[in-house]
Amino acid sequence: QVQLVESGGGLVQAGDSLRLSCADSGRTFSTYAMGWFRQAPGKEREFVAGIRWTNGNTNYANSVKGRFTISRDGADYTVYLQMNSLKPEDTAVYYCAATERDYFTAPTTPASYDYWGQGTQVTVSS
Repeated sequence: QVQLVESGGGLVQAGDSLRLSCADSGRTFSTYAMGWFRQAPGKEREFVAGIRWTNGNTNYANSVKGRFTISRDGADYTVYLQMNSLKPEDTAVYYCAATERDYFTAPTTPASYDYWGQGTQVTVSS
């Protein structure tokens, strides 16, 4: 059973960096892809970044491309989201997700994912 636990959120200033972690406490990672999503108050959940577990292929939302980096550590069953040059509009609850369905690249729609973490708050002040 995949059990995702996020950590690393917090309150930072614009321009700062944060690194989010998502660990599979069940240590299964029987997944084909992992994704990071975020949801700001009053807005829909949106795709941020994804990584295909087997070959490490990554994809990003245009809004974070060049600033955020997703990576994985297979030995620790952990996925990371390194967030640099943070902006106030990055403020949201960030969720990691896993899918056991095979896709060529990590999917960008929430419905494509089978498991979700509880979320971690990221707040960027101006």
